[in-house]
Amino acid sequence: MKNELMLEKWPGKVATLGIGATLEEGGSRKTTIKVGGQESLPFLFQEGKIPHKPALAFEIWDVYPSDWPRQLLDAYGDTLKDPLRWAKKCVQEYKAELLCLKLQGAHPDFGNKDAQEEAGLVKELLKTVDVPLVILGSDDDVKDNAVLPACSEAARGERCLIGDAMQDNYKTLTAAVLADGHNIIAESPIDVNIAKQLNILISDMGLSLERIAINPTIGALGYGLEYAYSIMERARLAALAGDNALAMPFVCLVGQESWRAKEAKASSEAGCGIGWEIVTATALLQAGADLLVMRHPKAIEKIHNYIEEIFRR
Repeated sequence: MKNELMLEKWPGKVATLGIGATLEEGGSRKTTIKVGGQESLPFLFQEGKIPHKPALAFEIWDVYPSDWPRQLLDAYGDTLKDPLRWAKKCVQEYKAELLCLKLQGAHPDFGNKDAQEEAGLVKELLKTVDVPLVILGSDDDVKDNAVLPACSEAARGERCLIGDAMQDNYKTLTAAVLADGHNIIAESPIDVNIAKQLNILISDMGLSLERIAINPTIGALGYGLEYAYSIMERARLAALAGDNALAMPFVCLVGQESWRAKEAKASSEAGCGIGWEIVTATALLQAGADLLVMRHPKAIEKIHNYIEEIFRR
């Protein structure tokens, strides 16, 4: 008797989320990125459609990242002093298809840049490069409530992905992206129920569930990765079972979490940080990550090749 592979068929699927708008769509991007749309668990191609590959975004800052380890600083050199040159290097030299602008300089402890200055940077960045853009705040709620709406307006029509909206601080950002035609990142503290509740609250304001991405918050290798994996897996299983309030793509800040690890910063191990980022990213892809925000170009190259190899099978 011939053995047959048992295949699972799911009633639900993950929503497809687009980032970037071309000239025909009212924006100025040369290309767009789509993530999500899966009808199966990660990379189980025989069980359902997986129409879009996971996307990789190069993380850039609006200020010089002085606290980054030497391995990262050396990869970009003097371009780190100018976010526009940094962005051009990522696109032209490293072939970035998506950029993630972190507005760290808006934080009171990192320069306290005002909303007009940050909005001006967003406008200049959109003129400098033609790839889609993710925009992240400074993690200071008061400043982000002023800065992110201004940046949203500055990028009106470009269909950026902007975040993060949180349970106690989502209304201002949701109203901004709704008015300016962007998508939103909803952040929840490694908790399926909170993630679902926040998505519902945001959709109740008029932003469709298809315009939301989930940042489940993650831990890097050795720092809670397995717990983050289990939460993402539970949410994805619920989505495939038909829960539309959890059927959104995952955004994972891999670079941020990986380079926090003391092992990644160890100067005696030149490639340790790169390896830490690669292993963390690989695990999260298997957990269902749809968009990885990463830092080191060598790590991004390795993960890009890994994804390409999987989709050739």
